[in-house]
Amino acid sequence: MVKNNTDNYGAEQIQVLEGLEPVRKRPGMYIGSTGQEGLHHLVTEIVNNSMDEAIGGYADHIKVEFHKDGSVAIYDNGRGIPFDIKKGYGVSALELAFTKLHAGGKFGGGGYKVSSGLHGVGSSVVNALSKWCRVIVKRGNKIVIQEYENGGKPIRKVEDFDFKNPTKIKKSPWDLDVEGWKYENGTIVEFLPDDSIFETKDFDTKFFLNQLREYAYLTAGITFELVDDKTERRFKFYFEGGIKAYLKSLNRNKGVLNNNIFYCKKTNDNVDVEVAMQYNDSFTENVLCFANHLKNIEGGTHLTGFRAALTKCVNDYARANSYLKEKDTNLSGEDLREGLTAVISVALDSSSLQFEGQTKAKLGNTNVRQAVETVVKEALESFLQENPRDAQSIIEKNILAFKARMAAKAARDTVIRKTALEGSGVLPGKLADCSEKDPKKTEIFIVEGDSAGGSAKQGRNRRYQAILPLFGKPLNTERARLDKIVDSDKFKALIIAIGAGIGEQYNPDKLRYNKIIVMADADVDGMHIISLYLTFFYRHMPELIQGGHIHVAVPPLFKATWGKEKRYLFDDKDREKFLKTPEGQKAIIQRFKGLGEMNADELWETTMNPETRRLKLVTVEDAAQADEVFTMLMGEEVAPRKRFIQTHAKDANIDIT
Repeated sequence: MVKNNTDNYGAEQIQVLEGLEPVRKRPGMYIGSTGQEGLHHLVTEIVNNSMDEAIGGYADHIKVEFHKDGSVAIYDNGRGIPFDIKKGYGVSALELAFTKLHAGGKFGGGGYKVSSGLHGVGSSVVNALSKWCRVIVKRGNKIVIQEYENGGKPIRKVEDFDFKNPTKIKKSPWDLDVEGWKYENGTIVEFLPDDSIFETKDFDTKFFLNQLREYAYLTAGITFELVDDKTERRFKFYFEGGIKAYLKSLNRNKGVLNNNIFYCKKTNDNVDVEVAMQYNDSFTENVLCFANHLKNIEGGTHLTGFRAALTKCVNDYARANSYLKEKDTNLSGEDLREGLTAVISVALDSSSLQFEGQTKAKLGNTNVRQAVETVVKEALESFLQENPRDAQSIIEKNILAFKARMAAKAARDTVIRKTALEGSGVLPGKLADCSEKDPKKTEIFIVEGDSAGGSAKQGRNRRYQAILPLFGKPLNTERARLDKIVDSDKFKALIIAIGAGIGEQYNPDKLRYNKIIVMADADVDGMHIISLYLTFFYRHMPELIQGGHIHVAVPPLFKATWGKEKRYLFDDKDREKFLKTPEGQKAIIQRFKGLGEMNADELWETTMNPETRRLKLVTVEDAAQADEVFTMLMGEEVAPRKRFIQTHAKDANIDIT
């Protein structure tokens, strides 16, 4: 039920700590970067303001609309930003919130108890980094508007909004659905990011689809909409099940072990703790952490508290029920993470919230660890006692993980200790190493096929480029334990060559190459091989992806020659575009059947030369989505993969040559 009482939320709740010019001079300090990540951060700041209203019980509908001109509008039916005059400042509280840093309802003035806004710079920073911005607020029968230009400067005072003759900014069409937003109270914020500041002006709507879906799971009973005017597509999310529904979605393509989901929700030491947990038959961990509805991708004290409680409860139960004998060592935290899926959400007073950095990647509140540990321990002890079959499935999985870890350790001790970095000087026989010893200056190409490997060895720059040819398709590691992986010839050679170890022995200081480049044919088989290697890196050496070390080479598909001239064409679009030019009319176009068909010079200038090559950096923006995709495409379950293929068949680029 939405609370519509606005009496306790007025100008006095807008607190000022004290220009926007510093924001424009050093935007990275406030939004992390001026790339797409920073661009997205603008939208997220305003959406989070709306989320604060929803969490407080004052809003149940949030809409984000991307317009054709590059602007974006965020609607909510919350209480509406106060627009009465703030005492001591002589201007509207609304204007203060959008033109002054550290002005807002999140500094202990009674506006919010639970909020994501730690620094209080969201609205003003968005305004400062926009070409123009407008805010429309409805509070009961009163509707007002204020507009800003040139880095956040008001172009008029807060004034009444006239439906019959709406105020317009000449640089923007009037496309806000003000009349269609039929709520007693609410706020609409629209802005156009300043393209003189940002490196890109293109929003990735998929990012916000994932974000709003996530928010809908975290706040049961709240409706979220996303509208993309460019594609004329509209999405709506609403979940009654909260994080339990989220957990089910994360495990939907996996075989679950405990059919009864572990769930607890309780307040301890003024911290609201909510946790859902379930094991599956995979070999990887997928734990998502949130504080005041913001995702903490690096975890923090709430994750530490959860892991401590889980490790203690499972070991205590295993010993009490004879799964572990007196002589057995305890199961480690690593053993308990295999196949674990969990969602951890905490909420606490915004005035005490501590994050590491403006991007809020890691929670730092020390009291949260104890609160989460206490709540989870108490609830999990009861869950294991009340659900013995589920407890048995979980512990048997943990014990199997322990045995596999011991086997993997033995295999690593046998294999990895024989590397050059650990004593014997033995590197894989097929590895053609480089002479440069500074790993920050080196790169290694993982090349599919002996023929292509031979050309790559001849064409490379021997000073800083190493070549490791690996023939054929590697093991699908989505469903393989670590001991099997380190015993596989291809991955054994790759692990030794990279030098940083794997699993619990991973050490970034021993990484031998800054760039690890997967290079395969530009056909279906090549794409499959690349997928298998990326599965390995994502599941078993994710630190390499997180560190920006994993790349995919992009070889050309065609070579066009006319007279003494030549040009390499990387895909069918390149080819079609080239054929429309005068050169294309007289050129002979040859299609490469694979990397092995290129001679050393061709491979160097098209795929290996840093001055002319194309590389794709492998990144993971959304770990939960990536986990789902890898499970669906590389796992054992056929039905999810079949549905994916049927859904995306029309978009596929099929090689039928």
